Amino acid sequence: MAAYLLAVCDVTNPNENFKKYIGRSAEMIAKHGGEYIVRGKPAQNIKGELLEGKIVILTQWPSMDALNGFLTDPEYANEVAPLRDGTGDYHFAAYE
Repeated sequence: MAAYLLAVCDVTNPNENFKKYIGRSAEMIAKHGGEYIVRGKPAQNIKGELLEGKIVILTQWPSMDALNGFLTDPEYANEVAPLRDGTGDYHFAAYE
């Protein structure tokens, strides 16, 4: 069964580490079989203010195991994810 990772991001400090995070996380997502469905700011904010100016990332994975493999991969957890520290406010959720 496919799994999805939704991230809602309020990037407040797009520094050099954040730029590294973008590239390295994309590599890690591909390595674990994930694909981007949505990546960016809204083309049009239709109702409410919650997503105004936020970056939304939706990735699809072959399974929840593949998604969890990405999240727990030591390279991602120890080297890539910390690049995001101090660059904004991030919310993640997984869905089947």
